[in-house]
Amino acid sequence: MDRVLVTGASGFIGYHLVRALVETGHPVTALVRKTSAVDRLEPLGIELAFGDLADQDSLKAAVTGHAVVYHLAGLVKARRAAQLFAVNQQGVANLCRACAERASPPVLVLVSTLAAAGPAPPDRPRTEGDPPRPVSHYGRSKRAGEMEAEKFADRLPITVVRPPIVFGEADPACLQIFRVIKWTGIHFVPGFRPRKYSVIHAADLAGLLIRAAQSGERLPARRVGDRDEIGHGYYFADCGWRPTYYQLGKLMAKAMGRRFVLLIPFGPLMVWGVSAVSDLAARLRGRAAHFSLDKAREAVAGSWVCSGQKAASQLGFSVAASLPGRLEQTVEWYRREGWL
Repeated sequence: MDRVLVTGASGFIGYHLVRALVETGHPVTALVRKTSAVDRLEPLGIELAFGDLADQDSLKAAVTGHAVVYHLAGLVKARRAAQLFAVNQQGVANLCRACAERASPPVLVLVSTLAAAGPAPPDRPRTEGDPPRPVSHYGRSKRAGEMEAEKFADRLPITVVRPPIVFGEADPACLQIFRVIKWTGIHFVPGFRPRKYSVIHAADLAGLLIRAAQSGERLPARRVGDRDEIGHGYYFADCGWRPTYYQLGKLMAKAMGRRFVLLIPFGPLMVWGVSAVSDLAARLRGRAAHFSLDKAREAVAGSWVCSGQKAASQLGFSVAASLPGRLEQTVEWYRREGWL
C-alpha cells in the first residue's frame, strides 16, 4: 500500500480518516502541530510529522515520500475573516506548492465544504456543476482555497470533496446539540420555514475520500473560473437523508431514547440577535464564537442540500448505515466516553 499523508489528522474528521486508512492497510503519516492533541492517534500506530501550513519548509519535508496527501486542516471559526483566509486559502496554496515541487507529485485530495458552494437552489439539491455562491466569510475562504488549488491543476492531480454537516464519534460540535436536547428536552430551530440539510457520518466521508484518491476525477488544467469546466474534479458528500432541522432534532432525540422533544423555532431577527450577542461575548473573552454573525449568514440563507449522485455513479460510493443508525452509534460513543 502507498504511504499517505493526512493534514488536520488530530481533528474529528481526520481521526476517522486515519482510522479508515489504517484499517485498509495504508501506512499513514499525520501532519500535526506540536500543540495538537494526538491521544486518539497514537494507538493507531501511525507516524507523526510536525509542521504548519504557514511553514513552507515543514510542508516540503512532510509531503516527501507520500503518494497521496489528504488535506483536512483548516479553520471553521475565527475572530476575524482575515484569519480564515490565511489558513483556508493561503494554507492550501502553500501545500499545493510543496506537492507540485516534487519530482513525482502526489495525488492531493482537498477537503472543502458545502459552504464553499453555497445553499441549494429553491427546487433541487445543489450539484457540482452549479456556480459557487458562498454566503459567509467561512464559505468564501474555503472557495478561495479551492481556487488556489485550481491554479496548480496543470502540475498536480487534485480532487476536491465538499462535505455538508459532518457528525459522528469524537465530534464536539454536534455534541452540543445532543446535550441541549438531553438536558432541556428542547431543540431550537433557526427560521420559521422548513429548511433541509444534507448530512454525513465521518466514517462514511472517510470512505468517500479514499475512493476519491484512488479513482476520482481530477481538476482540469484550465484558467481559474472557466465556466465550461465548473464542477470537474469536484464531489459532494451526501448520505441520502435530507432532514429538516425539525426532523434532525427528532432523530437525535430518538437516538438518545427520548420519546418527546419540544421544537422551538426562532425567526431571522432572533438568529441575528443571538449571534451578535455570542460574537460580542466571545470577543470580550478573546475567542472565536461558536455561533457567530458569520454562521448566522449561513443559518438564514436557505436549505443546505447537495446531490451525492456524481460520487455514487463515478466512484461507486454509498453509506454503510442509515442516518438513524449512525446517530445511535454516535450517541453510544458519547456515552461510553463520558461525553453525554
